[in-house]
Amino acid sequence: MKEITKDMLIGDILDADPGTAMFFFQMGMHCLGCPASRGESVEDACAVHGVDPDELIAQINEYLAEK
Repeated sequence: MKEITKDMLIGDILDADPGTAMFFFQMGMHCLGCPASRGESVEDACAVHGVDPDELIAQINEYLAEK
């Protein structure tokens, strides 16, 4: 998978690499299966959950780069 950005949809990220779910669970986003959360951008989800989107993106991209 290419690097993710904060404007990407969570569902697209999860479809490309289900292992990324752990990062969303860690930020308190436990409803990954619901259509609303899958259609949210990373940035929107971070705003709702009080998480720095740039930090989350960096963590996920590091994980993907190590694969």
